[in-house]
Amino acid sequence: MSQGPDDEVDRIVAAWGRERPDLDVTPLEVLSRVSRLSRHLDLSRRHAFSTHELESWEFDVLSALRRAGEPYELTPTQLVRQTLVTSGTMTNRLARLEGRGFVDRAASAADQRSKLVRLTAEGRDVVDAALADLVTDERRLMQGLSPQRQTELAQLLKGLLAPFD
Repeated sequence: MSQGPDDEVDRIVAAWGRERPDLDVTPLEVLSRVSRLSRHLDLSRRHAFSTHELESWEFDVLSALRRAGEPYELTPTQLVRQTLVTSGTMTNRLARLEGRGFVDRAASAADQRSKLVRLTAEGRDVVDAALADLVTDERRLMQGLSPQRQTELAQLLKGLLAPFD
């Protein structure tokens, strides 16, 4: 079990261990905590984004463009790969973001048949502000761990996620 006082996951694991001694329920010790943390993270993200009148999917697309660096543009196919949605979903999302003035679409100079999606100044401002709030909120979620423990946890989670990426 975990160090420190028992938490709700400790109680759940102990109850399952009592009721189903035939099962090794130790994965619940990690993954139930990850699931609970995920709920807190979702709430924190929704708050950070709603402050800037953004949906989480809007932030995902805008942040992919922002991370691309100047001139902050990607093809729709690159955006599909980075945001893990279908091309039809991306087409709809881009139309909505363009309607809000956060992106514009133009023909590629390299290939006139291809379109590029470019982050507008307004889109950059809103994604930058939302990111600043998000990082502040996420730092607050991590304050229970020292910087060294945060680094250790990041590496452990990276190893856990590697087969899925």
